[in-house]
Amino acid sequence: SHELAMIVREPVGVIAAIVPWNFPLLLTCWKLGPALAAGNSVILKPSEKSPLSAIRLAGLAKEAGLP
Repeated sequence: SHELAMIVREPVGVIAAIVPWNFPLLLTCWKLGPALAAGNSVILKPSEKSPLSAIRLAGLAKEAGLP
């Protein structure tokens, strides 16, 4: 029984996140957090009814040093 099992975690690539108008900041963070933690890049499409929350989150991410 000389078997070797390995788990290799690799980023999937580009993730598209489409966020609805209700709870825009919370739902954006729920989608962005795991995707960025796994090493993926994210394209975010916020709702046209609540675009300012995505703009604010982008500013905070820039301040935090995210690329």
